[in-house]
Amino acid sequence: MSGTSRLFQRFLSLFGPKMLSTIIAIVSTPIIVRLLGPGGYGDYAVLLSIYSLYMIPISSAITEGVQKFVAEDERHDAWLERVIQFYFLLALVLVLLGVTILLIFVGLGLAERFFDEEFTFYFYLLAAFVFVGQFRGLTMHTILGFGLEHINGPLGVLKKVLITGVGILLVLAGLDVTGMVLGNIIAELTVAVIAGYVILNRISVRQLFQIPDSVPVREFLSFNVLNVLLVLLVMSLFHIDIVMVRTLVGDEATGYYRAALALAEYLWIVPIVLQTLLLHSTASLWSEGKTDEITEISGRITRYNVLLVLVMAIGMAALAHRLVPLYYGADFVVATIPLLLLLPGAIGFAVARPLQAICQGSGNLRPLITAVAIAATLNVVLNATLIPLYGMNGAAVATSTSYGSMFVLLIWASWRIGYNPLSDFRPGRVAATAVIAGIPIFVMGQVIPGDILSLVVVPILGLAIFTVTAVVTGALEKEELNELLGKLPAPFDKAAAF
Repeated sequence: MSGTSRLFQRFLSLFGPKMLSTIIAIVSTPIIVRLLGPGGYGDYAVLLSIYSLYMIPISSAITEGVQKFVAEDERHDAWLERVIQFYFLLALVLVLLGVTILLIFVGLGLAERFFDEEFTFYFYLLAAFVFVGQFRGLTMHTILGFGLEHINGPLGVLKKVLITGVGILLVLAGLDVTGMVLGNIIAELTVAVIAGYVILNRISVRQLFQIPDSVPVREFLSFNVLNVLLVLLVMSLFHIDIVMVRTLVGDEATGYYRAALALAEYLWIVPIVLQTLLLHSTASLWSEGKTDEITEISGRITRYNVLLVLVMAIGMAALAHRLVPLYYGADFVVATIPLLLLLPGAIGFAVARPLQAICQGSGNLRPLITAVAIAATLNVVLNATLIPLYGMNGAAVATSTSYGSMFVLLIWASWRIGYNPLSDFRPGRVAATAVIAGIPIFVMGQVIPGDILSLVVVPILGLAIFTVTAVVTGALEKEELNELLGKLPAPFDKAAAF
């Protein structure tokens, strides 16, 4: 258990900023939805999806590379300056190319042709968003390369505060979707400037502007080729469905669908932190050939992860009919069905996310890319088939199916790479826990009067019932639970007396 214990301690250090950013999102999302309305929120969601997809070839060739090579500070004198100089110039070339393509796209009238007339102006804003976003990504990942996670985390929270705070103020001033996009631009620019200042204080500015004698260009450029492809495939799973719903159904349906997705994605809070942690943590184990330890760690994490995600999903499903209209407003009650359809797939993807990081840490990306490519292809085919027939509900079924396939496909990729994440999975006991605990949780969700009361009581009692059931069935051992609880900060560590 020592390997898992060490990871748990490091997990807690990353979880705080991520949880704070999530709380900000939870509080701000219904405000933004109400201010923009279903149609405006749908357009905003589409712009964010286009931005995320468009930035993959522009930014992914920069971020992981600068983070990796900055960390290799011991190669020779002025190494940091050479790495930052190279990646800054590459980032500048790529972003100027990307912005030029966007402007040509708008100039040819394609933004209006594929979407609506107002998207012509939105795409001009998108060009500015892409430009500042490139340098926010470059500077933030450079900070990670320096090992300054204690600075990176708060900057991420600051970005979230500025996006929501400035964006909401501008929407209230009458700028609607434009205001939210401007909020993103201002947030990205502010964080990039602060992170850039931190970087310049840690390197020689004089060396930065000198012409280098030699730079390992081939090594730099080749590092991210497969990674860019992997990121493109994964990100397509998150955004293709939104763009297709907007194109094939309309802006209001997109707003309802994106609202359902946002709730389902709250299941990924812990898996995303685990994914961030495990990429670097398991890379050293792979380099040392400690496959047995990787199997032991991945087996425990997979079981813990699926238990946590299951209880969150069961609670969300039991309260969906109360949660959706209360959170977003009565107009969004139609998003309840897409949310329920998305939850099974969101569970599968949540469990798969840490496995993706472990596979990446091995350096053997081909099985992983094959697995994700199958899921991405399935996603496009199913969405293209079901959206014209069933609208946003069809998109939910298609996306849920492709999300769920990620778990099966990444298990296969894990076996091909050389470790077994199901070594301690205990599927029968996990399933029994979900069924036995799920019944009273669903009953409570139906019979407790009042939306607010049920949203307070059901999660607390549901978690207690699920935890006790997991211990009784053997899905979670009492010693494991006490050890995990004992590592929580005070006063939560007192719960280890369970």
